[in-house]
Amino acid sequence: MRSLICCGWAGVLGVWFLLAGCTNYEQDKKNWPDTWDKGTIHISADESFKPVIDEQVQVYESNTPGAKIIIHYKPEAECLKDFLVDSIRMIIATRGFTQSEENLIIDSLKTEPRKLTVARDAIAVIVNPLSQDSLFTMEELKDILTGKSDKKLIPVFDGVKATSTVRFIVDSVLKGGSLSPDVMAARTSEGVIDYVAKNPRAIGFIGVSWIGNKEDTSQVNFLRKVKIAYLESTNKPGGYILPYQVNISTKIYPMVRDLVYTLKENHNGLGTGFANFLSEEKGQLIFKRAYLSPALRNFVLREARLRK
Repeated sequence: MRSLICCGWAGVLGVWFLLAGCTNYEQDKKNWPDTWDKGTIHISADESFKPVIDEQVQVYESNTPGAKIIIHYKPEAECLKDFLVDSIRMIIATRGFTQSEENLIIDSLKTEPRKLTVARDAIAVIVNPLSQDSLFTMEELKDILTGKSDKKLIPVFDGVKATSTVRFIVDSVLKGGSLSPDVMAARTSEGVIDYVAKNPRAIGFIGVSWIGNKEDTSQVNFLRKVKIAYLESTNKPGGYILPYQVNISTKIYPMVRDLVYTLKENHNGLGTGFANFLSEEKGQLIFKRAYLSPALRNFVLREARLRK
């Protein structure tokens, strides 16, 4: 009899603690500044991903009318500084935090950050429609970027420092080498397109999300002003390819980079809701339709020619 009574009291106590936990959760939730479907948050994002991130936000907000996501587009280095800015809930860039950066975030903001690669992007090389050069090996690009090439093409970036495109070129293409002093800097990726369109001797480097979507009328118009150069494939010497989605997915295009979010949130708020959206089917499908390579969903990828 005693054992039955003890078991009975144990069950009652278990239910009481469960109900108390639910009550605390509901009380805590009332104090949250936002929830996954309601409130306002600020996000810092690499400018080179603006077209696709704008579309992600538009779809998320249309599905959750109570949500407002304000995006601050910046060069990547400025985004990474926002690791320690409390008012910025999420950072979208080509890399997440390092171990030392994670420690700083935890110490300074008392928040344990999360990061996830949600898509893969590529750096496209664009030239003027009148240019006779539209096929490049990586060695030829290195010579152009360092000023050693006989072609005398002028490299153009979305800024000469602090951007993810410049960082990728210096780290992954030049292996720490220096860019030529003749490199030109535009304020934005669209500025790179405009400069190349007006200068036959220019060669531009931009994220493919600015010119890869043949269903976006603005990007189709960009492709009427410039042409995309072919780069030598990583798996077939002498074979030249464009930054098509399938080539990005298989990484046979030589300049592929990640799109990573870093989330700084102590509760299941709007940042968590948007992060989940990016990683789930709808968000991954938007990356696919923007002609990036989704990192977390398997879709059928078919090679398709970019409209000129």
